[in-house]
Amino acid sequence: MSSLHPLPDAIDLRSDTVTRPTPQMLEAMARAPLGDDGLDGDPTVRALEETAAQRFGKAAGLFVVSGTMGNLVAVLAHGRMPGEVLAEAGSHLLNAERAAAGLTGMHYRSLAGDGGLIALPALEAALDTAISARCPSAVVAVENTHNARGGTVAGPQALAAVHALACRHGVPVHTDGARLFNAAVALGLSCREMAAHTDSVTVCLSKGLSAPVGSVLMGPADFIARARTIRRMLGGTLRQAGVIAAAGLVALEHMVERLADDHARACRLHQGLRAIDPAWCAAELPQTNIVQVRVDTSAAEARLWQARLAQAGVLVRTGSAGLLRLVTHRHIDDAAVDSTLQAFARLQHPT
Repeated sequence: MSSLHPLPDAIDLRSDTVTRPTPQMLEAMARAPLGDDGLDGDPTVRALEETAAQRFGKAAGLFVVSGTMGNLVAVLAHGRMPGEVLAEAGSHLLNAERAAAGLTGMHYRSLAGDGGLIALPALEAALDTAISARCPSAVVAVENTHNARGGTVAGPQALAAVHALACRHGVPVHTDGARLFNAAVALGLSCREMAAHTDSVTVCLSKGLSAPVGSVLMGPADFIARARTIRRMLGGTLRQAGVIAAAGLVALEHMVERLADDHARACRLHQGLRAIDPAWCAAELPQTNIVQVRVDTSAAEARLWQARLAQAGVLVRTGSAGLLRLVTHRHIDDAAVDSTLQAFARLQHPT
């Protein structure tokens, strides 16, 4: 798989965002009916928004260029300013998107989690406390799968409990579902079932699904109408966006079920790494496509491992102190898993 990285032929496990569009996507992009999405609409964009919304059981959808934009638009569309966005401590929205607080005028509040989902006692306390009275809760944010926790999945029962608690306080729930397709495949459930206990949801088309760009925000019709106006305010109105939306349609129709292959290879990678050094990985297999490898307790040591692996032709990312993060995707086949394990073994046990 060629790229502009200095090691274009490397095994790239940095993220599933490195996936390239399929030939079927490229053909669809070339033949897509087009319009002006900022004026009277682009027919291919409309088809993508409607298809995604139907699949997730929501009334309407909005195509956005990224999940970060989708989450920001959702917070603003739900927004009660001044208000609090309540999110689990390790969530992407809280840690990687927190700069958005300057745009939303809201306070982003970190809550204790349980396997990547906000712990119910912490959520109830946050919804009830005096600070919430002075700064009312605007939205509860959920992430599924949970990136920083290694792609962990929150199931419908746990999600229903969070949603019910938020509803009792009149607070909407938004789901950052960048990898919600992975969650659905992991649990053997439909997208509709995975989104049943949230008021709005964003899903990414450019991770494991391999579209070149784009996410879809979904929710009630009046919510999406507000979101469309907010997207324009943020400079996100698109024109002949059917060119990229066409790839998203192919992704929805043909790329979801194969995510199970990525999950299986993540498990094989995890098992192989534990065979090299049992201390590297937790006993539990990964639920989806993210493998966490704790090579040390030092961030510097993890960076050294990252550099040595790159020299061996394997690209990974570092996480928290001493942690390496490996993400499987459709360009990682069985041979790539074998080569990755061989590289780790050579570095751990040099001859």
